[in-house]
Amino acid sequence: MQRINNPMEIYRLLNRSNCQDCHEKTCMAFAVAVFKNQKELRDCPHLDPEVLKTYGGKTEKPNTIDEDMAAAVTGLKQKLTDLDLGQAAQRLGAEFSEGRLTLKVFGKDFGIGPHGDFFTEIHVNPWLTYPLLQYTLTGQGRKPSGNWQNFRELKDGPTRLAHFQQRCEKPLKQIADAYPELFQDMLDLFDGKRLDHHSGSDVSIVLHPLPLVPVLICYWHPDEELESALHIFFDAAAEENLDIDSLHTLCEGFVRMFARIVQRHGPRC
Repeated sequence: MQRINNPMEIYRLLNRSNCQDCHEKTCMAFAVAVFKNQKELRDCPHLDPEVLKTYGGKTEKPNTIDEDMAAAVTGLKQKLTDLDLGQAAQRLGAEFSEGRLTLKVFGKDFGIGPHGDFFTEIHVNPWLTYPLLQYTLTGQGRKPSGNWQNFRELKDGPTRLAHFQQRCEKPLKQIADAYPELFQDMLDLFDGKRLDHHSGSDVSIVLHPLPLVPVLICYWHPDEELESALHIFFDAAAEENLDIDSLHTLCEGFVRMFARIVQRHGPRC
């Protein structure tokens, strides 16, 4: 039986219908339960017998999720050895010089060498480097359309919406509530650009965590009747440059990065 290394590998085996026949609320919740050995794959009645035969054993979980992400980054670095970085630079509209591809991450230079070695002045975590490498390997170079859509509107977005809200939008809203200077930091430190009240929001800022994958962060201040709200939007061309799993990971990566800012400076009221 083949080993399963993370919940996403289990999730991709499922039909993603969220039918709840396994007594979990969503297919993603079932995948996490299987990965933690709280359930078995056979608890899903819709799996093909050949899938059960191949993956039906108990999963091994020797690492933390962060360690698994770091291992995934290592795997993508290995794939870079077969990639022509010069051609990749042309495809992505990036720079190529002295064997190194250089692109912009939050407006700052980020260089990638032929063996996955990084050259940058900014700190990035594996949750950011994974989509960055995936973008370099598979991005189609599609220019942003200027049309914004929410996560639900992405392909397979509805089945992963709850997880995205829990892991990305909710914690970023909590950061914004506790640290009002967050949006000014986005402008000053991360090359953000303001938009005029997109969707009626009080704050609308466009960030470029990757050159051709902008994200729009909209925040609504609390008032007497409603609590604050925050939503993340994607350009309509985003999925041609990054798959939905990597888009989710990208957002979780920069949320973790912003959380570190609050840890350094402390929340303010």
